[in-house]
Amino acid sequence: MRGLFITFEGIEGCGKSTQVKLLAEWLRATGREVLLTREPGGPVISEEIRRVLLNPDTPEMLPETELLLYMASRSQHTGELIIPALESGQDVISDRYYDSTIAYQGAARNIDLEWIKRLTDYATYSLKPDITFLLDISVEESTRRLTERCLDRIEKEKCDFHQKVREGFLTLANSEPERFKVLDGTAPIDVISIAIINETEKYMKRGL
Repeated sequence: MRGLFITFEGIEGCGKSTQVKLLAEWLRATGREVLLTREPGGPVISEEIRRVLLNPDTPEMLPETELLLYMASRSQHTGELIIPALESGQDVISDRYYDSTIAYQGAARNIDLEWIKRLTDYATYSLKPDITFLLDISVEESTRRLTERCLDRIEKEKCDFHQKVREGFLTLANSEPERFKVLDGTAPIDVISIAIINETEKYMKRGL
């Protein structure tokens, strides 16, 4: 049987990485095999592209270059890692996937959404996540959480950029309510984790 494909989205500092690990622990405790991955990143080629994309010393990168690099990383990530894992029966949990491109390069960089969607279909081999958890926090909370972090090129963007990203994510969630589960990212970690596990269990039961 094909594995579950679950993605996590949200603005910087929303707590995705913590929840990704907690969900993986729970799934493994139920006897399932789980692959944890991230975007940009995953296989070696995609990790190399990640270093270019997030390098804080290249603020001159054009939005178009940024978009194409994300798509190149995603194509390798999906084809080399995600699809084979799903087909082998593993569950795949990814910290970000193509919704981030729609929010960051579409809503915030103002690149044409239809063009992004066409590239996304090509780069992902038309693969869609089964469930997407959006951890929503304010830009003010994001800034507070990033205070002690060494910021990458995207994290260094101004507050109005991150506000557009947040709005882009919420618009996406409203357009696909069956796939997206929006959670309050300021809630206690264990409360968020329980909500995520409950939603995942519901999906798994529907698939039986």
